[in-house]
Amino acid sequence: MIDAPRASGTLYVVGTPIGNLEDLSDRVRRVLGEVDRVAAEDTRTTGLLLKRLGISTRLVSLFEGNEHARVAGLLEELQAGQDIAVVSECGTPGISDPGATLVEACLGAEIPVVPIPGPSAVTSVLSVCGLDVARFRFEGFLPRKGAERRRRVEWLQRDPVTAVLFESPNRLARTLQELAETLGPRRAVVAREVTKLHEQFVRGTLPELAARFTETPPRGEVTLVLEGAQDSDAALSEPEVERIVLQRLAAGERARDIARDLADLTGRSRRDLYALVNQLKS
Repeated sequence: MIDAPRASGTLYVVGTPIGNLEDLSDRVRRVLGEVDRVAAEDTRTTGLLLKRLGISTRLVSLFEGNEHARVAGLLEELQAGQDIAVVSECGTPGISDPGATLVEACLGAEIPVVPIPGPSAVTSVLSVCGLDVARFRFEGFLPRKGAERRRRVEWLQRDPVTAVLFESPNRLARTLQELAETLGPRRAVVAREVTKLHEQFVRGTLPELAARFTETPPRGEVTLVLEGAQDSDAALSEPEVERIVLQRLAAGERARDIARDLADLTGRSRRDLYALVNQLKS
């Protein structure tokens, strides 16, 4: 008798607490205890979490430096029928954390990928920021320096949508000063240590926040919510539109992506902007 081929396992993308263990759901606890292996951004942090939960599932590291090298081995295990959970140090994998490469590989290999929701610094801070969050843009970490950073800051200057950024506590004051110089007295919220013992939300204008955190540097994880541009700030002249297009073309971006973003930013027709991008490209 020939054995039937074994069905592939499932990759579970698991959100873990961002500071308060009470935020961990029963479903997360169950999945972490039932899978064959947990791929963790930080095996020490996840090991302590599993120990507190009384779970002894095997751990393998999956962080920024080894993610691409690990994918092939994890795919083999999944294809052999094993279930794997991927977790970041805290929060949801793939959101400014490792995990996206493994998810993409699994989808390409037709391996089931299941999200197990958990706490999120982004939505937690947005829910209490007091700004317009009907629409928002997640920026993650800004580029450290250079033309790409300048381009993103200039984009924030014109973007009418509320933006969410992550920032290192050591770089927060400098980033706030740079944003204040470019964006002016825009309202913003600095959230520190969300869900943890020393949770703090500081609201004010960018110059006010820059002064405060220059004088007293923050500690811990930081999330920054930035008010979108007002109508008078968001208006772009035709030369400015063309300059943005040329900058993004020089950076190798696709015409359709440039047209889509400019349509959101200016309210102009995406078709007309796509035609403009291709005209400047040629």
